[in-house]
Amino acid sequence: MSANFRLYSQYYDLLYRDKSYEAEVDYLDALIKQYDSESKKIIELGSGTGKHANLLSARGYQILGLERSPEMVDIANRSKAINVDFKVADITNFEIGQFFDIALSLFHVISYLINSQSLIDTFRNVHRHLNSGGLFIFDVWHSLAVNFQVPEKRTKIFQDQNIEVTRNANPVIRQELNVVEVNYDITVKDLRDGSTHFFEEQHPMRHFSRPEIELLACATGFELIHSEEFISKNTPTSETWGVCYILKKL
Repeated sequence: MSANFRLYSQYYDLLYRDKSYEAEVDYLDALIKQYDSESKKIIELGSGTGKHANLLSARGYQILGLERSPEMVDIANRSKAINVDFKVADITNFEIGQFFDIALSLFHVISYLINSQSLIDTFRNVHRHLNSGGLFIFDVWHSLAVNFQVPEKRTKIFQDQNIEVTRNANPVIRQELNVVEVNYDITVKDLRDGSTHFFEEQHPMRHFSRPEIELLACATGFELIHSEEFISKNTPTSETWGVCYILKKL
């Protein structure tokens, strides 16, 4: 593993160290039991380093995670739990040869699909790999909140005993596309040797309204059965950035 990738991994570990994966998995487990209590076999789209999958395994699920980053899949497979596996795959174009009860896509992975054909291809792939009546559960950016609050330039500084990260975010709004391009300038300082590394990231994020998700579901063989604010279960408002949608395979 290269020094740059180690720094990159440390940066993400630091950025998300306060993220409560346990609370998110508790929420997902309850959601699955509410809508399909017999479901046990899950495919996860955009599984990252496998933290959600490993926690779901402890609750009795069997999970296959798909992730396009070979480095992330390597990390995930080195610490995977029982009944969990990870594969390198593009969520817009994959063929597993298995059927699943549940498809999950968390942490706004679907919002990264800013091209409409990519969205349709992904939803059709999910449909093809689900059992009859299977559920597709995912979260996305919420158009009402994006349009009401309007993303602004921000600077955040994170630090632990090893590194200090300064991240400048400069969002560019593509209103006609329902896309926010979040451009990051990131400086990572190694506190042990004083070296500094700089890199850039661009995160184009698509936001969605409920009618848009309903139309997408209808076009790809699903029925939208529920939507709510992720974790809180509240009705989405102009203050709600992340909305969880539940689709059922027809």
